[in-house]
Amino acid sequence: MLSKTEIRYIFNSSKNFNELFDAFGSAIQQGIDDVELYRILFWNDSLGADELILFGEKLAREFRHVAYDVYMWLASIFEVLYGKNDNFELALTYYQKAAAIKPSEPDPYLDACDCYNPDLNIPPAQMLIEFLKIGFEFVPNKKFICLRLAVLYQAVGEKTLSEYYRVKSDEAGGEFPAS
Repeated sequence: MLSKTEIRYIFNSSKNFNELFDAFGSAIQQGIDDVELYRILFWNDSLGADELILFGEKLAREFRHVAYDVYMWLASIFEVLYGKNDNFELALTYYQKAAAIKPSEPDPYLDACDCYNPDLNIPPAQMLIEFLKIGFEFVPNKKFICLRLAVLYQAVGEKTLSEYYRVKSDEAGGEFPAS
């Protein structure tokens, strides 16, 4: 059985998938639910998207109480590392998974919109609009959901809906949520 220090070292320095897999298995078997430890693994540049998904999904299944954090972290990694290659689909997928766990948290919805490239319509604005509409139903302070909806509707040429959500945003008031 590996110690937490040994696991951290392997996550940080190993480029061997089997060694990383074994260390991950040891951490899971020991019941280590420290998201910070797994973040080291997720940033290991020897792992591809498939390996990150494998580790992240297993971690979220084993420790449901950290699943939201795992999904948000994976989304941010996919946004930074793979966004240009897969048109932010993986990032959006994991923002959606995080929102499914904590639907009233604004961060998954707002962070997903940060992936949007209006020149290329990537990810598709309509996809983001549908996701934001879900957030609109659950997030208590709707101000910033409304602002993002207004911008996206403007981007797709829906001026009436854009104006509607701008007004809704003004009516909602409130402060920007802490990220």
